[in-house]
Amino acid sequence: MVARSCLNLLDLVSGDMLNFPQTPRSLPRVMTDPVIYSDGDGKQSNDDDSSVFSTEHRRKIIIVSNSLPLNAKRDKVSGRWCFSYDEDSIFWQLKDGLSPDADVVYVGSLKVDVDASEQDKVSLQLLEEFNCLPTFIPSELYKQFHDGFCKQHLWPLFHYMLPMYPGNRRFDRSQWQAYVSANKIFADKVMEVLNPEDDYVWVHDYHLMVLPTFLRKRCSRVKLGFFLHSPFPSSEIYKTLPVRGDILKALLNADLVGFHTFDYARHFLSCCRRMLGLEHESKRGYIGLEYSGRTIFIKILPAGIHMGRLQSALDHPSSSNKVREIHEQFKEKKLILGVDDMDIFKGVSLKFLAIEQLLQQYPEMQGKLILIQILNPPSSADKDIEDAKEEAYITAKKINERFGLEGYEPIIIIDRHVPYYEKAAYYALAECCIVNAVRDGLNLVPYKYTVCRQGSSKMDEALGIAPDSPRASALVVSEFIGCSPSLSGAIRVNPWDIDAVAEALNLAITMPDGEKQLRHEKHYRYVSSHDVAYWARSFEQDLVFSCKDHSRNRCWGIGFGLNFRILSLSPSFRRLSIDHVVPAYKRSSCRAILLDYDGTVVPQASIDKAPNPEVISVLNNLCSDVNNTVFIVSGRGKTSLSEWFDQCENLGIAAEHGYFIRLVIYSWWGKHASWQMSHADTDFAWKRIAEPVLRSYMEATDGSSVETKESALVWHYHDADPDFGSWQAMELLDHLENVLANEPVVVKKGQHIIEVKPQGITKGLVAQEVLSSLSKKGKSPDFVLCIGDDRSDEDMFESILSKPYSATSSSVPEIFACTVGQKPSKARYYLDDTKDVMSLLEGLGAASVPKSRYSTETPFEKREVCFENIV
Repeated sequence: MVARSCLNLLDLVSGDMLNFPQTPRSLPRVMTDPVIYSDGDGKQSNDDDSSVFSTEHRRKIIIVSNSLPLNAKRDKVSGRWCFSYDEDSIFWQLKDGLSPDADVVYVGSLKVDVDASEQDKVSLQLLEEFNCLPTFIPSELYKQFHDGFCKQHLWPLFHYMLPMYPGNRRFDRSQWQAYVSANKIFADKVMEVLNPEDDYVWVHDYHLMVLPTFLRKRCSRVKLGFFLHSPFPSSEIYKTLPVRGDILKALLNADLVGFHTFDYARHFLSCCRRMLGLEHESKRGYIGLEYSGRTIFIKILPAGIHMGRLQSALDHPSSSNKVREIHEQFKEKKLILGVDDMDIFKGVSLKFLAIEQLLQQYPEMQGKLILIQILNPPSSADKDIEDAKEEAYITAKKINERFGLEGYEPIIIIDRHVPYYEKAAYYALAECCIVNAVRDGLNLVPYKYTVCRQGSSKMDEALGIAPDSPRASALVVSEFIGCSPSLSGAIRVNPWDIDAVAEALNLAITMPDGEKQLRHEKHYRYVSSHDVAYWARSFEQDLVFSCKDHSRNRCWGIGFGLNFRILSLSPSFRRLSIDHVVPAYKRSSCRAILLDYDGTVVPQASIDKAPNPEVISVLNNLCSDVNNTVFIVSGRGKTSLSEWFDQCENLGIAAEHGYFIRLVIYSWWGKHASWQMSHADTDFAWKRIAEPVLRSYMEATDGSSVETKESALVWHYHDADPDFGSWQAMELLDHLENVLANEPVVVKKGQHIIEVKPQGITKGLVAQEVLSSLSKKGKSPDFVLCIGDDRSDEDMFESILSKPYSATSSSVPEIFACTVGQKPSKARYYLDDTKDVMSLLEGLGAASVPKSRYSTETPFEKREVCFENIV
């Protein structure tokens, strides 16, 4: 069934569908060099028209965010727009960490509405003066995109608010379509400045999560990174989003996906495993996801603050004046500081209740302790925010009435725009800072507080502090904010536990000075060394590493709508075409065909594992040709395989990875099949050690099972929980390797299995013996086809590709090693699925010339299939 969310990218972004006016396109496309890219209709075009940038070869890093790092206001006298950099924006600050050899270009929206008649002029001005390219999104579309889908669906969900939560709105598909349309407008703007050969694109936050698909569709080799600044929810929360798959697949069109914490990355990886079936691996410190031949790397590093910006604020004369004023106003009082955006997740009311509990439990603090709560203006008007703000004021008023004295209120709310220098003064004077959010992204408040408590020469002078005096600070932070893992000296709290928060505040205030100093020093070392420049530099370095193979591989775009993805393959790895195989098949006179069973001949997910009549018919067609030696090489037991393929005449079978081999022998009395063991003297004493271990994991892992073969034991976890099954598999692998260290066995991890089997039994040895046996009979194969889908089949591919052929041979055989599924493999060819495999085998069968394997001309001559000496 086709998902309703997106049938075609062009349908989703069409103006007729959404009834939104299209963005003006009067600006020339801006490129450093002429490049080939895809227009909206999918056709290739080569534009080399006018360019604002210099044509010299200089790399760019294109920063894409919802808002440009600019302040804008209209001059009242002249009526002209005036712009300046927003120095508080993390997107402006991160440029200090990026390579000096690259130009930084910004793509995003302005925070003001610009009339359509002025947009071209403003665009050119911003590009020339600020290296900024604005995306003018029509106001109605922006409202649906930002205030609608971003703020009403993504932002609440990523902060763990389910759609059934009171006050939350149902999913609105028109808002989703507006989100996709807005992302396409951003993609159009990026393409105006992108030179794919040299430039890097860094996309930011949840507003632009499908942008990677649009960019990848336009340019398959775009060097693309994405960083999420908000939490990423657990899979149980995320999968309630109706368009969950579309967004996940879009993120996987990036080369590098970044998160502030391991928890957020872990949730993302869990969603990829549970919803897309993708496994991740950690190699040399890098976490990678394999997706359609590409490796998407995962970056885990919290952003930092701009040390220079904060230092300038501390040294500003206004800060010195303000700190003296505040110090005089609250002298002999213990200040606790809270600085929060006004939204429903910051836990402001919970913080006030903790202060109430603290004053009630420790009466001696009444009249001495003050919480100064700075409320940053909300980014958008919303009823939920207004309700949360009203609740905070009511709670504060009640507490102030209960514990307030003449000239003293325990809670002071500053509800206005607070200049940067004034915040720095409050940070510098507060004995404790509390961040009590119930769910938040990184939150840089604790970092700023730590740096301000370190002080500066001007601040020390204003407070009368000796320059060499020890510094101290105390932090109380919620467990549910992104900076919590990096602040190991902070007191971590559950914001919902009012008593625990009150106790944490008491501990922070009454903590000995020596301990405060040690905690502060630990935090300051981290914050000062992991600033915003370090974060940006680290991300850029990892992005360069993630894109290092772009120029080596061949790329194809596959899929429709937001299911579009790039298939990236090595130049030597290509799809196995019938037109390519059949001519080689017809030219040959001695052929070896080796086929895996599960996942190759029958689908891996098939409930009925027995071959259908079509499979039997195709195999019989191939086996009827006397020039063919056909083998099924499987890990399954001999009983099942013998029963299933009893109708297949002339078919060789290797069961249990080659421990048992069934030979079809022809003689004057007719045909008969016999099973032979490749390791007749194998000792199976190890089973008494391994089987109890396997069964204990089976009992502990719901959905798993143990299969007992004659030569092997297998633990299956395909039907277990994906996360728990993978964890248990790794633990079982380690456990078995330890207990069986001195036994003649190997323990291997396969596709949802852990298998224990005797040493020296592999599918590779079966392939080797088949080919060797044919050569010994004077019938060296001139055509070899080997198809499989699992890790165990890689042994076959390696065996047939590395087999040395004698110089006396008439010719080197044509070898077709083929894996099922587009994934890294030792094979040189691939087919998409079992349907493709059967189509290929049908084509070969149709090209065969059936001949009888038994000739009556020599009735007493024993004629055997030329591989009777395999074992």
